[in-house]
Amino acid sequence: MSGDVILDIRDLKVSFTARRAGRKRRVQAVDGVSLSLAEGEVLGIVGESGCGKTTVGRSIVGLARPDSGSVAFRGAEMIGAARSSLREMRLNVRMVFQDPYASLNPRRTIGDAVAEAGDINGFFKSRAERSAAIAATLTAVGLDPSFAARFPYELSGGQRQRVGIARAILPTPSIVIADEPVSALDVSVQAQVLNLMMDLREELRLSMLFISHDLAVIGQISSRVAVMYMGRIMEQAPTRTILDHPLHPYTISLMAAVPKPDPSKRILGAIETGEPPSQFNRPAGCVFAPRCPLASNRCRGDVPELRPVGDGRVVACHNI
Repeated sequence: MSGDVILDIRDLKVSFTARRAGRKRRVQAVDGVSLSLAEGEVLGIVGESGCGKTTVGRSIVGLARPDSGSVAFRGAEMIGAARSSLREMRLNVRMVFQDPYASLNPRRTIGDAVAEAGDINGFFKSRAERSAAIAATLTAVGLDPSFAARFPYELSGGQRQRVGIARAILPTPSIVIADEPVSALDVSVQAQVLNLMMDLREELRLSMLFISHDLAVIGQISSRVAVMYMGRIMEQAPTRTILDHPLHPYTISLMAAVPKPDPSKRILGAIETGEPPSQFNRPAGCVFAPRCPLASNRCRGDVPELRPVGDGRVVACHNI
């Protein structure tokens, strides 16, 4: 990792109530996740839709209430913190959302959206300072300052996502949590937004939690990767280690799903078949066992714990 730990998550569990067949049931979205983020690091969280990665991000910023566990920013606990302390921590931990249109209020101008956190926290001493900060932030994300007077419906998807990034960096935070920030964009625009985020990370010395379902995207921006499946971490390692030599069968299947023009570089071998099991009927033992070609009786009965296997990698698998 790049430096001292700035964000430390321990045994995070989050569940929701959902209705099925007329009955309320509890769905375990996150099941004992532990992660740490160092100063200046980009940690990628990758997995299929519904694996709980977005819920982890939303729990950190207080948009989802954990059942149990710990989320500490610079050693200070965020869950259950006093309002004054929590407000200060939230200024330092900001989020870029997946849908650049739904995350913006259509009735508010772009300038008001970008300045919202500063307005709420009394960051600006005058209207002139506020206008200058909005203009500088819009310029930093590649938009003309005149965009401050526009409304979200007047912007393209890529421009709206730039506004979402601008809103997350004014005032400048310590951590940005990016939740699938390019998945709703065209491929050409994805590259531009990724490059922008990498440039801002360097310029503003940000730490970043980058959430995505796409290992190819994660590989471009992150230094470490945590692979999630049904609320659990399956494997965690430096990005290059994961991309060059995935170990967990689920990680292998994700890597095999990444399109590769060169047939010699395609991953063959252990790839699961079928769909994930229902969240209402979670399997005992390893949650990946019903889809895993390597599953044994032990896998179907005992939950594998994350354990180190060398090269800075931890894996939750009985067969590795």
